[in-house]
Amino acid sequence: MDDFLRSSADKIKYNYKFIFKSGEEAEFNIELDRFSLNIIQTGEKYCPEWTKLNRCKCPNCTLNERKNKFCPIAVNLEDIIDYFSIFVSSEPVEVIVTANERTYLKKVTLQQGVSSLIGIYMVTSGCPVMEKLKPMVRFHLPFATMEETIYRAISMFLVSQYFSYRHGGKAEWDLKKLTEAYENVKIVNKSFLKRLKTIDTKDSNLMAVVVLDYFAKIVNFSIDSKMVDDLYYLFEGYI
Repeated sequence: MDDFLRSSADKIKYNYKFIFKSGEEAEFNIELDRFSLNIIQTGEKYCPEWTKLNRCKCPNCTLNERKNKFCPIAVNLEDIIDYFSIFVSSEPVEVIVTANERTYLKKVTLQQGVSSLIGIYMVTSGCPVMEKLKPMVRFHLPFATMEETIYRAISMFLVSQYFSYRHGGKAEWDLKKLTEAYENVKIVNKSFLKRLKTIDTKDSNLMAVVVLDYFAKIVNFSIDSKMVDDLYYLFEGYI
């Protein structure tokens, strides 16, 4: 029993349940290692041609093709992409997200629900570029608003700089490294979108990645345009 409780405590779990107007339901279970935040593999993955690393490879990818024949994101998303390939992005759906701590429920368009699900896989599959967003997955917030996303991204970065300072590094407060990280994320999103366009799929998968890319662009735009200053009023008690 102790071993079971220990192993359960070492996992972060998310369950996504999609309920369509037709009554059809689909569930996707995600288990992450609590410490590495890597997705826990269950069995062998099917690796079709479109999942190969050299297929629309990201220009900023640091993976060696000799050691990594397949794109880790594509491999982990294959079954999800396959399932949603027959749906259109605008279809209304009810999505229930169950996490270790709480449950979320919202009626959204399919592209919004799939985007939230895909976002987890893109960060936890082993892509070195997406690695920097792992703290966002640890405190995953399904269906986050634009303001919530900006706040979480900047908070994540500033905490990282605190730990850098604590460990003898130089803390960077101008957010340039955050914008650089999100520029690289945007490159991955764009390349993955090209990858998806090489397969037979309706636009639910494509638009889900577009939504993710939109939020990545918004984070950088908010920093560049000083929109982040709109959050100043929240911290007057500290200043």
